[in-house]
Amino acid sequence: MGKAKKRSFQLGINNNFSTLTREDAVVEVVKLLRTGDKEADNLITLFGLTAEELLEGGATYEEVKGKSVFLK
Repeated sequence: MGKAKKRSFQLGINNNFSTLTREDAVVEVVKLLRTGDKEADNLITLFGLTAEELLEGGATYEEVKGKSVFLK
């Protein structure tokens, strides 16, 4: 990986979340689903979240069904 790409990658990592647990990710995904943000897709795939976890986290059935492509 070149210097510029590596530097850009590191800057992007630091701008998002410093530390994020699985439980925090579920809460964040539920918030993002309610606002319609595309970042929810990235967090779902990054943590490998399941539909059950999101439903237990407070998401509605319709919100979870809309993201069924990304869920295991």
